[in-house]
Amino acid sequence: MKISGVQVWKEEMPLTRPYTIAYKTTSSITNVFFQIQCDNGITGIGSSYISKAVVGFTSDEAYESIQQNKDWFIGRDVRQFQQIVHEARIFFDNNPGVLTALDLALHDAFCKFIGIPIVKYYGQKIRGLHTSITIGIKNVQETLEEAQEYYDRKFKILKVKLGNNLEEDIERLVKLRENFKDNMKIRIDANQGYSLAELIEFCDRTLDLDIELIEQPVPVKDSLSTRSLSWDIRKLIAADEYLVDAQSAMHLVQNEPACGIFNIKLMKCGGILESKAISTIAEKSNTDLMWGCNDESVISIAAGLHAALSSSNTKYIDLDGSLDLARDIAQGGFKIEEGFMTLTDTPGLGVELL
Repeated sequence: MKISGVQVWKEEMPLTRPYTIAYKTTSSITNVFFQIQCDNGITGIGSSYISKAVVGFTSDEAYESIQQNKDWFIGRDVRQFQQIVHEARIFFDNNPGVLTALDLALHDAFCKFIGIPIVKYYGQKIRGLHTSITIGIKNVQETLEEAQEYYDRKFKILKVKLGNNLEEDIERLVKLRENFKDNMKIRIDANQGYSLAELIEFCDRTLDLDIELIEQPVPVKDSLSTRSLSWDIRKLIAADEYLVDAQSAMHLVQNEPACGIFNIKLMKCGGILESKAISTIAEKSNTDLMWGCNDESVISIAAGLHAALSSSNTKYIDLDGSLDLARDIAQGGFKIEEGFMTLTDTPGLGVELL
């Protein structure tokens, strides 16, 4: 089952609405798509969208790297996909955009070959979970209006982007809780926007708001300094931008844990294989797992869900990235009803190109 052909292309994909986080505003994104053709007729598809601010590479750089090294893939036996990914990590200098696209395409083709979904290959531990849906940084009225839209669409969990102004952040959360009572869970993502002192103040002042978790509240350089905080605060912290591979996961749990949750994104760590290494560390350290995303095609969102539902420590998912796209090039992969995500029984990723 050898790779006989490779296609790589980019797609500029507009969002249904621009969104703002602590350090940028985004109105469209570029996904890189990577498809392999095998000599037995089976194809595998992968995609990636990564942030230079988080991993040091752009999607454009991933595209150029694959495009210039297409011949590297030809003749590789997909049945040895783990070895191929290992070699690719060295050959492509740990570029997560390349690694994710390749990893997903190989998983897709291999599991099509053996006739089962990826989640079944790793062993499905969870049937499905409710995903959060994200509100960017905006004023109180706009926040409430967008939250009402999601409530009307039967979503159960909001993830609210914060980190620009502590007073405004807390005001938005107070108003959300007043409006929706206990009918929606609230998670927050500060995107490195707080100092340790501001994080402590935030937690003290939002105790009665029942905030479920706090994604990467402090700058990456301060991620391990959260060990100085009480466990009541640390257990709410979901490491995000800091958590880029298994090595950084080990740093977070060695000695005194710096957080209680790992937020795994395939785009940061380079695909399903590395994500499973991180999930093993989480299991051994009793760390909860959250699976997140950027704005991505259903291809990589489905991959994240396969990884999430095959990991025993998964407690949260934030896999709403494809819902923000005004246009995608693929469909399928998963079902979502009132925010509850499940996988199909289709072999591989379960997606098809439009």
